[in-house]
Amino acid sequence: MMRVIAGIHKGRQLKAVPGNNTRPTTDKVKESIFQIIGPFFRGGKALDLFAGSGSLGIEALSRGMDYCIFVDKHPKAIKTIHENTSLLRLDDQIEVFRTDAYRALAAVAKRELSFDIIFLDPPYSKISYADLLEIIRKEHLLNEDGIIYCEHDVNDELPEQVSGLNLIKQTKYGGTIGVTIYQKM
Repeated sequence: MMRVIAGIHKGRQLKAVPGNNTRPTTDKVKESIFQIIGPFFRGGKALDLFAGSGSLGIEALSRGMDYCIFVDKHPKAIKTIHENTSLLRLDDQIEVFRTDAYRALAAVAKRELSFDIIFLDPPYSKISYADLLEIIRKEHLLNEDGIIYCEHDVNDELPEQVSGLNLIKQTKYGGTIGVTIYQKM
């Protein structure tokens, strides 16, 4: 079982997506990255692409984000997100899209939404981070000083230079997880 690390829902258990198709962010990694991106927030909007169980977006809501859009294309993940957010009574602070990341980015761009934090945690080695970062930049989906969190295979090299973004942290956890964090300049 996963849990919420801090904030108003600290200690609450979260369900994992059934099966082996998702790889939940461990509590240790979650705790560490939220110390970097902001232990607590004073409002704002989050976008959790490739959301799986929704644990990253839920953690952001628990720590003070006002609103989060969760995106995943797998029905089991969507069901798990709804179960977890309902359990914590977050239904009025969320939207859930069952679609792929590229369609979701196009949809939020069409609605002229922008975010204070965007979580990118796709299946390892299946998605181009450079393409996702370019869409986010081109469509102005990140607010000023906004953060993009990328979780990736430890062997993947994410770009150090991305137009309009500043690389603020690149680290490894264990032998399999790499984390790269960008902030809008």
